[in-house]
Amino acid sequence: MTLTVEPVELSGFDGTVLRGDLYRPAGADADRPGVVMSHGFSAVRTMALPAFAHALADSGLVVLLYDHRNLGDSDGQPRQEINPWAQSRDMIEAIGWLGERGGVDDRRLGLWGSSFSGGEALVVAAVDDRVRAVVANVPFAGLSADGYEATEARFGAMESELVGAVGLAGPGGDVIGPLAVVPDEASGLHAFLDQPEASAWYLSEGERAGSWRNQVTLRHAFGSEPAFDPGVAVAHLGDTPLLMVIATEDRVADVDVARAGFDRASGPKQLVVIEGHHFVPYSGAALTVAVDAARDFFHRHL
Repeated sequence: MTLTVEPVELSGFDGTVLRGDLYRPAGADADRPGVVMSHGFSAVRTMALPAFAHALADSGLVVLLYDHRNLGDSDGQPRQEINPWAQSRDMIEAIGWLGERGGVDDRRLGLWGSSFSGGEALVVAAVDDRVRAVVANVPFAGLSADGYEATEARFGAMESELVGAVGLAGPGGDVIGPLAVVPDEASGLHAFLDQPEASAWYLSEGERAGSWRNQVTLRHAFGSEPAFDPGVAVAHLGDTPLLMVIATEDRVADVDVARAGFDRASGPKQLVVIEGHHFVPYSGAALTVAVDAARDFFHRHL
């Protein structure tokens, strides 16, 4: 199927301009399902994700792939700051934006997130009933593997943060950093990710992307009250179908936490297991497995 890829702008929850690409199947004769896609920790959308977006759009889905605020081509200050509450509220806005596009069926919207945004996708899918299917690709699936016996109060507090006053999505509170994303002796900064496979992937993909920077600050990412914890949200997906892709040797997004979170999901669900480390599903044969699984999942449930 022939595709069109259009650069687009949309507004985040506070009016911050987010930029990305809208992938459309050409010659569509009816409204198509839509999928919102976003990248992982500190990355930009051109780091491995166009292959996923192309494959989904080539199968007949309309795909929005965008840069998170403060990163890549999107606006937002401070640059390189990561706030999962703000990113998640932007994701909610992106779902609405995509559903309003001509040629998109707003009753058939899906959400795809990877790594850090995989956790955000789990949270947003639990609080936004417009999401009819969610894919969490090697996700940050929770703060721990256990301790989730009773989550109603914690989930209610998280939901209030995402649909009520700006709160933790705003500029207040303590900041962690600046940090290097992966080790960089020249910067003298502590590295958030010290795994060799993280360095190999970020430095190679980041160089190709051009706009990636090996530095971040974190706001309300850890230690907030309530905690931003996808492990709380996953039990509240209800009947929303879930596809989770995990890597057996993942040292970035704990695989035991992901398995435990998947087990707590009560609705229709599918688990895809890929041999290797966190970054294996972004290239080669493993990417094909992850792409094909997401494509078939969305077509089955949207």
